Amino acid sequence: MPEGRLFIINPLSGGKDKRVVEALIRARCPDSRIVYTERPGHGEILARECPEGTVVAVGGDGTVSEIARGIIGTDKVMGIIPRGSGDGLALHLGISRLPVVALEEVLYGHTEKVDYATVNGRPFFCTAGVGLDAEVAWKFASDKKRGLARYMRISWDLWKGYRPDTYEIEVDGVTHSLPAVIVTVGNANQWGNEARITDRASICDGMLDVAAVQPFKSLEIPQLAAKLMAGRAHTSRRVTNFRGREVVLRRHAPGAAHADGDPLWLEEELRFEVVPAALNVIVPYKHKI
Repeated sequence: MPEGRLFIINPLSGGKDKRVVEALIRARCPDSRIVYTERPGHGEILARECPEGTVVAVGGDGTVSEIARGIIGTDKVMGIIPRGSGDGLALHLGISRLPVVALEEVLYGHTEKVDYATVNGRPFFCTAGVGLDAEVAWKFASDKKRGLARYMRISWDLWKGYRPDTYEIEVDGVTHSLPAVIVTVGNANQWGNEARITDRASICDGMLDVAAVQPFKSLEIPQLAAKLMAGRAHTSRRVTNFRGREVVLRRHAPGAAHADGDPLWLEEELRFEVVPAALNVIVPYKHKI
């Protein structure tokens, strides 16, 4: 594997100042290289073309996804210093959201091979799907404000007028039809901020977990939220779960979707597949995934 370490910093992710993180990196890793992304997709290019063997993503799930896309199929290893609004993949892997701790985990953690997934050929690493959260992703991406509070405000505003769709969900050849507010396909277990929608998902089992959230009333939101945060979404009577290696999702028309929080506009048929043990990632010492 090539030697050296590159830190790729997204200056915009999470609305958080990255100068403190840069100072930590320079003090702790003086021989490493640091670059800032300049536009969407830039992180993927930097990760793919760099000569270093370890590439560390400093940002949120979108940044992590870009860097991961740049190194899949290579011997390079990805580290993560989470600085986003949700940091779903980092939290699934047990990585601290405190930069000083996350940096030590990058330096002294161990490397694991984990799965990634694709939706209509596009790689994703945490979750992807359709429904209300996809609409929120579109709105949030164009909003000037960042952070969890803003995300929740947008979610509430869209929920008030939201009309659920009916989906066909085919899992390993078996088809189910049901109305849903959200359909999430998880390679990992959460959207971010410990909201574990596909709470039993493993990132190294060669399987995809599907959570279809069926229509519910506003009065049920606190109970649903409590189960999400407790990692028990699968116990809700409003959540239907499936698991398989290949998932096909059909809806009435093309529309909004998301992958790792990034908004997409995809066809009426979405095909999800898992690619086992295809990404090298640093996880904290002694942490089991």
